[in-house]
Amino acid sequence: MAILHITKENFEQEVLKSDVPVLVDFWAAWCGPCKALGPILEEAESELAPGVKIAKINIDEQEDLAGQFRVMSIPTLILFKNGQPVEKSVGLVSKDKVLELGKK
Repeated sequence: MAILHITKENFEQEVLKSDVPVLVDFWAAWCGPCKALGPILEEAESELAPGVKIAKINIDEQEDLAGQFRVMSIPTLILFKNGQPVEKSVGLVSKDKVLELGKK
């Protein structure tokens, strides 16, 4: 499964109604740490799938979603389970931290 790109149009279906937990990366194209996190998420995705989905939300394109979840700094990772945010991590993290978040 590939990393999903989330918009307000598919957020409810792909994140809130997901049968499995979804780790969402709030990011922006101009953010250096966000760019560094990209390859880490790709590596982690192969280890977490199919039990966890990884998704990305570009905060510049999806300001409403970023505001809804009070994203103040990026990158921000939020783990959703059963449609609810249950864990949050702010800043660049290691692959081990991503795997740990995904297994909560």
